Amino acid sequence: MTRLTAHELIDLVFDRDSWKSWDTTITEPARNGTYADELAAAREKTGLDESVVTGAALLRGRRVAVLVCDFGFLAGSIGVAAGQRLVTAIEWATAAKLPLIALPVSGGTRMQEGTTAFLQMVKITAAVTAHKAAHLPYLVYLRNPTTGGVFASWGSLGHVTVAEPGALVGFLGPRVYEALYGAPFPPGVQTAENLQAHGLVDAVRPPEQLAEILDRALRIMTSRPADDERTSVAVPPTLPETPAWESVLASRRTGRPGVRELLFIAAADVLPLNGTGQGEKDPGLTLALVRFGDVPCVLLGQDRHGQTVQRPLGPAALREARRGIRLAQELDLPLVTVIDTAGAALSKEAEEGGLAGEIARCLAELVALRTPTVSLLLGQGTGGGALALLPADRVLAAQHGWLSPLPPEGASAIIHRDVTHAPEMAAAQNIRSVDLLAGGVVHTVIPEFPDATDEPVQFCERVGTALHTALLALMRQDPQQRLADRFEHFTRIGEPLTVAV
Repeated sequence: MTRLTAHELIDLVFDRDSWKSWDTTITEPARNGTYADELAAAREKTGLDESVVTGAALLRGRRVAVLVCDFGFLAGSIGVAAGQRLVTAIEWATAAKLPLIALPVSGGTRMQEGTTAFLQMVKITAAVTAHKAAHLPYLVYLRNPTTGGVFASWGSLGHVTVAEPGALVGFLGPRVYEALYGAPFPPGVQTAENLQAHGLVDAVRPPEQLAEILDRALRIMTSRPADDERTSVAVPPTLPETPAWESVLASRRTGRPGVRELLFIAAADVLPLNGTGQGEKDPGLTLALVRFGDVPCVLLGQDRHGQTVQRPLGPAALREARRGIRLAQELDLPLVTVIDTAGAALSKEAEEGGLAGEIARCLAELVALRTPTVSLLLGQGTGGGALALLPADRVLAAQHGWLSPLPPEGASAIIHRDVTHAPEMAAAQNIRSVDLLAGGVVHTVIPEFPDATDEPVQFCERVGTALHTALLALMRQDPQQRLADRFEHFTRIGEPLTVAV
């Protein structure tokens, strides 16, 4: 694998002749002996004064701050001088309100400087944390190799993390492992592709494709709707009196469009993300950065295609959803949740994996999230798995979407000790979208003519328009009032309606 130098990578990824270095002359204690010789040799070999270079550049016309390691300088290791250079650049990026792009390649802490160098990772992490707290994007590209303290600090904090194909990425370097334990590290573990398979990185891309994915991420993260755009108020359609059981059957039709079709048809930009970032992923949940029209958002949606009888929605899906909630908070972006599930997993693994606790934490975080939120009941809305994504400022429902504590067959089994009364239970429990609208749970019902399965493109376009309209209206509300209205909406559900006399 060819390893690019810091400036070769800068020339490849960023706009021509746009690089402006922020680096100043290194001032450090005089070094004696072998380490001084190593520093002098590294400087002569690379033409650099340290293992990191920092500055600003244009990425397809957008100004960004950049941190780049060079492996040729003492294996890209981080000592006190490199640590201070990184912190200074991060603080400048934060003050200038610039997106920050980190391109590490490193063996980790510089051993020649010992514990003092090791502790640089704390102050670098603190600077990145402050940058993210200012609602500024932080994007990371893990190169070959990225190990040790770099991977365990600023290399693992990206809002979006991409890795180089075939890159060695891990905490403990394989040479150190073999020296300590007398055996080689298991092959195939510390690779970019294995990390992607376990939900630790979002994508694996070669350097020549990096500009495109970074640009798409920033296009979504930093775009804002035009100030002069007006929201259109649609006349509510007159919906037919469809029996609840017919809606249940319609929501289960094989060809019914789900979150994948919605994004493909209705979204202007989509950047899929991958996993929890903590070693888990669940195909039953889609997490993405998305734009509907000119409105950016974080989207997390239950994927009807990814959920199977063998692998229903599990706790990892809700931990991935919570990653999406954190992204919305950190990037100050609206959040859209899409509900479409036959129910969360009922299994030993789900119980031991903390499913109930994850439902509770999703509810708590959604209720308190300070950014605008829209929930879309797209199809089946069964049980706690559906409830976990429901709290929002605006709740939209497809005409044949429904919400119930159990599937109607399960409710029938409890009440009648059989499943044959499922249609009756569906009607009795008021699970239909029109019942939810009348009961104050849902704000808007999106019509189907007569069924989304029969008109997938037109239906998804209607949903996209409804999402865009709702998001735009919410973004223009006072945040404190919007949060208060959200809380009041859900606290009043189930209260008797008051009628003026």
